Amino acid sequence: MSSNKTVHYLTDYRAPDFAVAQIDLTFDIEAAHTTVKSRLVLKPQTAGAPCVLDGSAELVNIKLDGETLPESAYTLAEERLTIARVPNDTFVLDITTRLYPAQNKSLMGLYESNGNLYTQCEPEGFRKISYYFDRPDVMAKFTTTIRADKKRHPVLLSNGNLIDSGSLDKGRHWVKWRDPFAKPAYLFALVAGDLALSKDQFTTASGKAVALHFYTSAADKPKTGFAIESLKHAMRWDETRFGLEYDLDIYMVVAVGDFNMGAMENKGLNIFNTKYVLANSATATDADFEGIEAVIGHEYFHNWTGNRVTCRDWFQLSLKEGLTVFRDQEFSGDRASRAVRRIHNVRMLRSHQFPEDAGPTAHPVRPASYEEMNNFYTMTVYEKGAEVVRMYHTLLGEDGFQQGMKLYFKRHDGQAVTCDDFRAAMAEANGINLDQFALWYSQAGTPHIQASGSLDSAAHTFTLTLQQSLAPTPDMADKQPMLIPVKIGLLNHAGEAVRFKISADGDWQSEAVLLLQQASQAFTLFGVAEVVVPSLLRGFSAPVQLDYPYSDTELALLLAHDSDEFARWDAAQTLYRRAVAANVAALQAGQPLPQHSELAEAVGHALNQNLDPAYKAMLLQVPSEAELWEGQQHINPQHYVDAREALLTSVAGGCLPVLNRWRSWAYAQEEASGHAQPYEYHPDMAAVRSFLNAIRVWVLYANPAMLAYVRQQYDKLARNMTHEWGMLAAINHQPHDDRNQLLAHFARRHGGDALVMDKYFSLIGSSLRADTPQQVQAALAHPAFSLENPNKVRALLGAFTRNMRHFHAGDGSGYAFVADHIITIDAFNPQVAARLVQAFSLLARLEPQRQALMRAQLQRIRAQAALSTDSSEMVDKILAQPQTASMQIVISDK
Repeated sequence: MSSNKTVHYLTDYRAPDFAVAQIDLTFDIEAAHTTVKSRLVLKPQTAGAPCVLDGSAELVNIKLDGETLPESAYTLAEERLTIARVPNDTFVLDITTRLYPAQNKSLMGLYESNGNLYTQCEPEGFRKISYYFDRPDVMAKFTTTIRADKKRHPVLLSNGNLIDSGSLDKGRHWVKWRDPFAKPAYLFALVAGDLALSKDQFTTASGKAVALHFYTSAADKPKTGFAIESLKHAMRWDETRFGLEYDLDIYMVVAVGDFNMGAMENKGLNIFNTKYVLANSATATDADFEGIEAVIGHEYFHNWTGNRVTCRDWFQLSLKEGLTVFRDQEFSGDRASRAVRRIHNVRMLRSHQFPEDAGPTAHPVRPASYEEMNNFYTMTVYEKGAEVVRMYHTLLGEDGFQQGMKLYFKRHDGQAVTCDDFRAAMAEANGINLDQFALWYSQAGTPHIQASGSLDSAAHTFTLTLQQSLAPTPDMADKQPMLIPVKIGLLNHAGEAVRFKISADGDWQSEAVLLLQQASQAFTLFGVAEVVVPSLLRGFSAPVQLDYPYSDTELALLLAHDSDEFARWDAAQTLYRRAVAANVAALQAGQPLPQHSELAEAVGHALNQNLDPAYKAMLLQVPSEAELWEGQQHINPQHYVDAREALLTSVAGGCLPVLNRWRSWAYAQEEASGHAQPYEYHPDMAAVRSFLNAIRVWVLYANPAMLAYVRQQYDKLARNMTHEWGMLAAINHQPHDDRNQLLAHFARRHGGDALVMDKYFSLIGSSLRADTPQQVQAALAHPAFSLENPNKVRALLGAFTRNMRHFHAGDGSGYAFVADHIITIDAFNPQVAARLVQAFSLLARLEPQRQALMRAQLQRIRAQAALSTDSSEMVDKILAQPQTASMQIVISDK
């Protein structure tokens, strides 16, 4: 069992002892290995300090100012090369290392995939390549020379601009790239291989021509068109919205199937998971197209928010990631339905980040400590970090936010800075005090707001009282009140907006942002002369949980009439949560389940209104189990699965006539569009298709006999992946053999496409069918599956860990199955293994029997002799939770 732990603390930060004036890299790529020569021009910043470099590659040679160092002049231990005595003035280090990319299954550093070489250096992968100061606040200008066999590796790429190239003896060739912008090592990139090139061009607002080069396998070249257009949209949007132009002569994107992340923003040479580049109508759904556009935009936006201005240390990761997620969300919102995109973001936050905040791995947006940096690429850093940036925007408005951004770039272009530097720029550009706002970066957990309202009919005032609390988390017990923007409106009982004043002599308005800064505050709204229903947290103005004692009738009113689309959708979500809770209570008490006819009527009424079809599709999304568990203890996951399924059956049955009417409408719209032109992604038709797919799921819940009709539709409509996927997803839980036949047909039809087969594996892993464990086991042996490919692991095993019926099987078999594969994967890719460990975070909130079974598997994982730091950190945090009393194991789901 691994026991060598190093905990890094934010408070221990110290500036680097050396600056790097220049780094020159030379890669000699051979068939079995790669030799890397690094020349560093170093300037001491701290007199007398030893030169300590990070590294784990095979060390061949070190020279200091041209003289080879004897082994007695340095020490090499625990990924640190220490040279005790170096000159006090500028000196040169030449370091030679040898790498074996084909043996590198971690997919960090330099690795081989299908004969090509790729790098992934964020956060600490460069040390697998050479010995260097592998930290983000050491920035240098990189020049990279690559030598390789021209036939095997005709394409040789690195950061910056290509400045020279030529031929060598024995069929080899060379190229030289220079990046004119200083960058940390985590942004270094290299690609060498046999790749097809798709070319385009973008002209910036100032008239500069930028070459756009996308590299893929030859077979995938026809699938790059949408990604290229998405990049051009992102480049134009960043110029228009933020005034930011691209700064190199060329922008390159390389797609690889073996990749731990979604994509990487290396300066001028982005390396992407194929999932976020390749798309056509036969292989990608509308959601895939939207995901590609968002991720292409995200990585491009990093050019300024992450590359030109980067983070001082890894504790500041959200400085670049939270800000850039906000920017890509805004880009997506401007490209399609802003309300639907906003709701999608909130659903993801509630389903994944809120549970993270409530679990054993809870951490602030800016963590205070870490053992393994890979474990902090989390929903909290990214998605909650984006919500923190969005609150700046809510507080300051678009103009104030842009003023803050301009000051931020003016002060810090070319620097490695902190979250506090960003906050200071926002505050000073707008002349406001944001000291209290800093708590969003340092306090973990999801704030809870308890709201209440009272009308004074005589005074014509409505008083809204807000009380905030923040529960203890593993890192901190006592929390301070946060600064929370709460956007509100008022409706009367006819559903009409009610105007009000926020001060007795203020202006009339129909919406306001209240600033909650104390543990409890009362806000008086003037000019309110009638009974009202408050519309709270409009637009999800802060990442909090907010409770108000709405009656079901009031929630139905908000669902029917609220002008704020988020608040309207959230009213439906609250009704769904209450209905599932009622079902759970009935199951636990052994009583008949409620029918929920009023809810069915409210949903049917909402569907009949003149709303965006994509928005209607969102209204048909019942909260996930992870959201339904919020605040619950002694959870029996099976009860929640059964309660949720029963709710869908009941409500869908209650509004079946409405569903059938809209199904016919959506089908006609799609037919008309299909006859008018070939399928292509467009937000308007994507909205119709999403509505049709959502309706199809509900119709099957209401009437399982419709499976035969869906089977007929499959043969007629499966002319693009959106239809095909939608129908397979609708029948995926059905016990009938039709489901197996269609899934087998799908696999035969798309067996040669790696990304489509990921969809196949995810359907198998997520199905609620009784035979799913057996089908998942069989899928592991499928020729298209590989445990060494992160996409495949996420598709099959990741989906299974979110399958609440089978992962949480009463006999513990689901826990044991996943634990087996965590142990296997951890041996070669700790980053992917640690992600799977997170599925066990619910441990302390489970009922005792399952808790004992899960704990046993975690202890088995922890007992592995060579367990990685990535996985051991996650396991230890989960096991550190208090143990529920009465841990005897009883195999039962009753």
